[in-house]
Amino acid sequence: MDGLLNNPVMLKLQEFGQKLGTNKFLSSLQAAMMSLMGIIMVGAISQIICAVGSETMLGLFTTGDAVYNALYMPYQFTMNCLSLWVVVLMAFNYARTLKMKSPVMNAVDALVCFLIVAGTLRTTESGTAIDMAYLGSTGMFIGFLVVFVSVQIEKFCADKNIRIKMPDVVPQFLQDGFSSILPLLFSVIVFQVASTLVSVATGGVYTICSGFLALLAAPLGALTSVPGTFILCIFAALLWCFGIHGTMVIFSVLMPMMIDAAVTNGAAHAAGQPLTFFPIALFSGMACCGGSGNTLMLALFSTRSKSKQLSAVGKISAVPGWFGINEPMTFGMPIMYNPILCIPYILNIPVVMLITLLAYKVGFLTPGWISITALLPMGFGGYLSTLRWQHFVWDYLMLIPTGLVWYPFFKIYEKQLIEKEKAAEAAEG
Repeated sequence: MDGLLNNPVMLKLQEFGQKLGTNKFLSSLQAAMMSLMGIIMVGAISQIICAVGSETMLGLFTTGDAVYNALYMPYQFTMNCLSLWVVVLMAFNYARTLKMKSPVMNAVDALVCFLIVAGTLRTTESGTAIDMAYLGSTGMFIGFLVVFVSVQIEKFCADKNIRIKMPDVVPQFLQDGFSSILPLLFSVIVFQVASTLVSVATGGVYTICSGFLALLAAPLGALTSVPGTFILCIFAALLWCFGIHGTMVIFSVLMPMMIDAAVTNGAAHAAGQPLTFFPIALFSGMACCGGSGNTLMLALFSTRSKSKQLSAVGKISAVPGWFGINEPMTFGMPIMYNPILCIPYILNIPVVMLITLLAYKVGFLTPGWISITALLPMGFGGYLSTLRWQHFVWDYLMLIPTGLVWYPFFKIYEKQLIEKEKAAEAAEG
């Protein structure tokens, strides 16, 4: 293991990761991600309670009824508004890193700009409502760009002393409020003009967020074969590593395939005919062990880590990971913009997909004929979609190859964090 961890490629990879960590923008991004653990865990608990209590498992209530909606509300305003909290925390950390005078105001201003870009308004019978489609993780990458531009505009104004000045006798919080007026106005103009141009150019069909995702998804429509499904899933994982909701990008391609497979095999099963294998069945290999990137083994490894950070993140992420909720791992490690962990995050997906394809070829796995969309623990979804025990145990068998992929990279990252923690303890001492 030491030889593997200390080979030139791994050492260069570790060095590259450390260099990324010194970048002010990326370090602020990672700090914001790790600060989200409270928000993410409260949302995950709400999601798990709704999954366990719904008609799919215990049957205590029905999806969409009053009890379900009340229990699901914390999720709506935590993880389903994740981009809002990322923008606030990231802008605060970035402004503080740039030694801005009032990072709290910079964070608020960035949030205003992001809402202009992502929080489109819709008119309903009861009044005006904010469309939340891009306030969750789907709008996160655009949020990164908004933070960078808005904070840079405010830094330029601060460096050039472009602000409304108040006498020194005025309380500091009021001075900060007046000082932010002109920089925020400039930022609002920039983002409002950009949003208007996109809307006008597309005839109102797209916003900046929806247009960006559509642009990424456009060339993927032809990838419906087995090799194409591999490409789609690998591409989605790659996008996730840059903070782009890769699953949503390929969703427009996957959804027709999922519907077609379910309808065709449902009809075949009812008629007593053989089931047909569709390449979309391999999509399960992207998230069968702990959510996108199959991160459950990373969580389990981390629970026994000597690194205090990894141990804490692993212990709090294991149970949500069993339900396929991997946000605690994705943001707590973090995996995004972390080359040491991005490589196994992407690599284990084609490994699992290939093994799954072989299992279908030899007949151990069979195509599903029941459509299951609920959030369920590992194995339950596969079993309920086929009513075969093989699909239940398959997810657990895949812990072995995913663990083999994750382990060497986990050890590299663990070593790096242990050294940082020791240095921090020595500095405190």
